Amino acid sequence: MTMKGVFIRLAAIVVGVPVVSLGLVLSWMRFQDRTNGTLIAADGKREFLLHVPASYDRTRPTPLVISLHGAAGWPAQQANTSGWNRLADEQGFLVVYPSGNGFPHIWHPADSSFIGALIDSLTATYHVDPRRIFVNGLSQGGGMTFVLSCTLSSRIAAVGLVAAAEELPWNWCADHRPMPMISFHGTADPIVRYAGGRNPIGPGSFPSVLDWTAHWAQRNRCAAVPTDSAIGPTTDRREYTQCAGAASVVLYTVRGGGHQWPGGRPLPEWLAGPPAGGVDATRLMWAFFQQHPRAP
Repeated sequence: MTMKGVFIRLAAIVVGVPVVSLGLVLSWMRFQDRTNGTLIAADGKREFLLHVPASYDRTRPTPLVISLHGAAGWPAQQANTSGWNRLADEQGFLVVYPSGNGFPHIWHPADSSFIGALIDSLTATYHVDPRRIFVNGLSQGGGMTFVLSCTLSSRIAAVGLVAAAEELPWNWCADHRPMPMISFHGTADPIVRYAGGRNPIGPGSFPSVLDWTAHWAQRNRCAAVPTDSAIGPTTDRREYTQCAGAASVVLYTVRGGGHQWPGGRPLPEWLAGPPAGGVDATRLMWAFFQQHPRAP
């Protein structure tokens, strides 16, 4: 598939309009894609959307949450989908939504330097707690979160993945330091299928969610047998414990959920699948993050 074809399909996924309306899609995306910050990274000028709660107190070290949008997404769309701003206002932490620099808005492993520079910039401007810097992402943003867990493990305390598009092979990660991880995935995801399989947009394929989670548990040197439990009528929880550095690995499986952020603003159902209810991924992620500050 050509890059133009990839762009058209990705734009349709995020915006939820027929492919024939691409011109309208592009205009709408340009209008919605607002940011409030820029920095000069290794690859040039980069943009981000920063939310600072009214309760921010420069005299106190403050957690920082970095949330990454999916392919063809943008910072404001990720903010609206996840609801991180509302929780940041309630709990008093900073949250930033970087913008991918690929075409269109796609993350690449090289973007690690941009995220590192963004952490440097925010730490220089705000009183960021270096032990409580967390990263999460949706779809390809979840895949990029995996990349950052390997390339910036000395700076990131814990990570969260939602409907993660894990496009790199597991052995790509050369960093074997334990990284606490919480993830959410729907069994009816039509894009990143729960059982794994062909990527409907690109030429590659995705691993099964259960296998990927087990690999992460091996990375963290957890006990081999996980603990399974039911969370309400539609959600199952799997946790790997006894991990090195207390870096637990948790997977929430939403039965019948699509390529969605559980408890967040749903993407168009006709293409992303059914909304993922039953749990609030943002609140559960934040609770997990609070339990896993980076070791001093």
